[in-house]
Amino acid sequence: MVILVGVDGSPTSLRAGAYAAGLARRQRARLVVVYVRPVASLATAMPGAGAAVAASQGEAFDETSDDLRRQVEEQALERGVAATFVARRGDPFSELRRVADEVRAEAVVVGASAKAGHRLVGSVAVRLVRAGKWPVTVVP
Repeated sequence: MVILVGVDGSPTSLRAGAYAAGLARRQRARLVVVYVRPVASLATAMPGAGAAVAASQGEAFDETSDDLRRQVEEQALERGVAATFVARRGDPFSELRRVADEVRAEAVVVGASAKAGHRLVGSVAVRLVRAGKWPVTVVP
């Protein structure tokens, strides 16, 4: 069994990670932890600023993914869970869906969005639930 959890460093995603680790331990499942950084914003399209913005976003991605990877490895060892860390760039919904398909996830766990706009447009969690491919647990 494979349980996939999406993390981005936010409090709700870290709670989702802890919940998924406990679930994986109880189910004797493999845990796949996915960090997705959205692609560069429109600021990269500005003449002269694009390269600098892209470089700083690349450094931020590397720093955040390294920190999250370290946390995942420490917590997996402490809890006795087999865990794999995956870092991707792109649309969070599309990348989580792609990785879930690649690893043949049997369950997906994500944190609830704290952004007010997602109530209107739809959060990653809502989009995953609507996809209907896996049982999705949304952790508050």
